[in-house]
Amino acid sequence: MLTKVAVLMGGNSSEREVSLNSGKAVLNALLEKGIDAIAIDPSIDDITHLKEKGITSAFIALHGSDGENGTIQGVLDYLKIPYTGSGVQACAVGMNKHFCKVLWKAAGLPVADYIALTKNEYQEIQYEQLIETIAHLGLPVFIKPNSEGSSVGVSKVDEYSQLKTALEVAFEFDNLILIESYLSGDEFSVPVVLKDVYPSIRIQSQNAFYDYEAKYVLNNTHYLCPSELPKEQEQEIKNLAFKAYEVIGCEGWGRVDLMQNAKGQFMLLEINTSPGMTSHSLVPKSALTLGESFSDLVVKILNNAKHD
Repeated sequence: MLTKVAVLMGGNSSEREVSLNSGKAVLNALLEKGIDAIAIDPSIDDITHLKEKGITSAFIALHGSDGENGTIQGVLDYLKIPYTGSGVQACAVGMNKHFCKVLWKAAGLPVADYIALTKNEYQEIQYEQLIETIAHLGLPVFIKPNSEGSSVGVSKVDEYSQLKTALEVAFEFDNLILIESYLSGDEFSVPVVLKDVYPSIRIQSQNAFYDYEAKYVLNNTHYLCPSELPKEQEQEIKNLAFKAYEVIGCEGWGRVDLMQNAKGQFMLLEINTSPGMTSHSLVPKSALTLGESFSDLVVKILNNAKHD
C-alpha cells in the first residue's frame, strides 16, 4: 500500500506560528526521505476529507488547543487514520496542567505547590483574601493558563502589586489558571521516543524565565545536552520523566519538563504530547547527541503512527 502522509500544522491556537514552523520542518524531512507528504492546515482544510485525498497516516505537528487536547486525535480515530503521538485521553490530560498534576501527585510523583483558580472564583474573591490564599506559596510565583503551551500567557510575579495584571493576562487565554510556587533551580526537559528516554537538556534562559521569546525568538538561550548532570542524577531525571509519561498514558513520543527546587530535587512541571519540531526545539537537540538526525527522528516517530 502506498503511503501518503498529512503533516497537520497551523490550526487556530495561540501557538499557530510555532506549529507552522514545526510542520514545515517535518514536511521537508519526510520529502527528503522520499515519502509522499503534504501540508494540511485544519484551520483552512477540512480534515474530515483526508481519506478522499488519499491520506494513509498523519504526522501531528499542531501545538496548543485542538492539536494537543485530543480533538484532532478523536477525528483521526473516527476516520481510522493512524497518527503520531498519544491518543485522545492522554492528550486531553496532558494539555490540562491541573489534571496532569493531580494524577502525578496521586501517583506519588513530585510536583511543586500550586493552587488552581477559576475566572469566576477570581471575580468573586476579595484581593486581600486572594493574597492570604496564596501566601503559603511565597514570592515569586508563576501565573499560567491551565491549557496553553509555549509559555503563552505566563508571568513571573515578584511583588503582589504585579499579581492583578498577571492574572488578567492569564485569564485572556483560559478560564482556569495556576498559581505556582517558584522553583529556583535549573530547568530541564526530557524527551521520550518509543519508550526510549533520550538525554536530558538543561535550559539556561537569559530572560527572567524560559518564556515564549526565549524559546522561539531570541538566540541567546543556552541548551546543554548532555545536560552535565552527574550520572546518578541523569538516571534519576530519566526515571522520573518516564514515570510521568506513563502515568498520563502517553504513547509514541512526548517531552517532560522539570525544574530543580532549592534543594536540588526534581519537580515535574508539565508534559508535551506534541513537542515542537522547530530549529529551537528540544527533542531534535537531544536526538542529535545520540547521532540521530532530524529526518531519521521524524521517520521513526511516523513509523509508530497508529489509531485506537
